[in-house]
Amino acid sequence: MTFVVADKMRELPVSDAFAPNGKVRADGQFLHDMYIARVKKPAESKQRWDYYDIVSTIPAEEAFRPLSEGGCPLIAQR
Repeated sequence: MTFVVADKMRELPVSDAFAPNGKVRADGQFLHDMYIARVKKPAESKQRWDYYDIVSTIPAEEAFRPLSEGGCPLIAQR
């Protein structure tokens, strides 16, 4: 079985507005930092779309289940 495209996706980092430090893991899971946010009071919002304060960032390695616990059949094939 050929995994050329999938292998390339796993090599390249993902950097966009949603996931500035994302990556595709060997099992195909997309890992990215997760955020804990607090909704602002209306008086705290200074401009349009200013609704949240980021309280904490959870690194991707802590936010997602470890690869070793996934039981993904794709890993066994490789």
